[in-house]
Amino acid sequence: MKAIFGLIFSCLIIGNLSTGCNQPSEKNKEIVVMENGNRKVFGNIGSDTVYSYTLQNGNGIKAIVSNYGGTLLELWTPDRSGKSGDVILGFDSLAGYLQKANPFFGALVGRYANRIANAKFSIDGKQYVLAANDHGNTLHGGIKGFDKVIWTVDAVNDSSLALSYTSPDAEEGFPGALTAKIVYTVTGDNGLKIDYTAVSDKKTPVNLTNHAYFNLSSGKDSTILLEVLTLHASNYTPVNASLIPTGQIAPVKNTAMDFLAGKKIGKDIGQVKGGYDHNFVIDKKDDGIAHAASVYDESSGRYMEVWTTQPGVQFYTGNFLDGSLTGRDGKKIVQHAALCLETQHFPDSPNQPGFPSSILQPGQTYHQTTIYKFSFKK
Repeated sequence: MKAIFGLIFSCLIIGNLSTGCNQPSEKNKEIVVMENGNRKVFGNIGSDTVYSYTLQNGNGIKAIVSNYGGTLLELWTPDRSGKSGDVILGFDSLAGYLQKANPFFGALVGRYANRIANAKFSIDGKQYVLAANDHGNTLHGGIKGFDKVIWTVDAVNDSSLALSYTSPDAEEGFPGALTAKIVYTVTGDNGLKIDYTAVSDKKTPVNLTNHAYFNLSSGKDSTILLEVLTLHASNYTPVNASLIPTGQIAPVKNTAMDFLAGKKIGKDIGQVKGGYDHNFVIDKKDDGIAHAASVYDESSGRYMEVWTTQPGVQFYTGNFLDGSLTGRDGKKIVQHAALCLETQHFPDSPNQPGFPSSILQPGQTYHQTTIYKFSFKK
């Protein structure tokens, strides 16, 4: 069984995804499922069964992931006393994730994470019109993005889950049939590694990420304003009133955007209209993996590092949470209850020639890796 998983895993990560990896012909068909208690029924959508999968490393790190939306449902890590706690927001049942008001808790986001201005872009002179689901713009892939589909489970073992989804040509207005493959792995050094790959038969913008909402106090503090954030980003992309980048890349020095030395999230948030919801340009020299950010919660001692191959990270402070949603254990989710660090290409890149290109060419493979690594301080 391990040999079978290793073959599939290698095919997902190393091989050209358009050849060499056979796609399941039946929806939700599972190639390898180890019946070791890590799979549970999470609910049903029509005639489709939705599952959750528990991944762990034996060191106290545990992730629970659903094949609906590739959603990270829970993420358990120990605090300085050794007590484990769930450090992301979520709901008790599938119904919570299906509600229209779900703000992408833990979801895999695509085909294009973040915003595309005026719900349109052009490639080679041809304009593509998308679903306008955010004040005239396209947000997180449109009305039915990757967060709202049932992904195929390709392989699973105690610590890893491989998912895939093929988005047909013109889905939500995007050109090309695009096959995305995601592998969640709880690593031996206490990281949650998310590896993303995709191929397309036409030129198309691709920007995949995970939208986990972190509260490292495990909910003991109702907000994240006292958590200390460090962003290894000397620049950010300013936005207009609709949160669309202006095209400028501006320095963070002497602004509320400066997290280079680390500071409490609440320190300067009052200077940022609406709160933080901005793309930061990671200080990195090449396309390799780099340390993008870290978060420290003094009350629990939990410390999280974010490593990524992506050029940017969207820092969001849960500004649109307003207490109207009820999370796990009946808790109301208030404004700034959690933070997001979404590794990504810059927002609106298809319309911004000065930003790194997010266009995937036929015959090429999109690939990004992000690791959320956990430890604690005494």
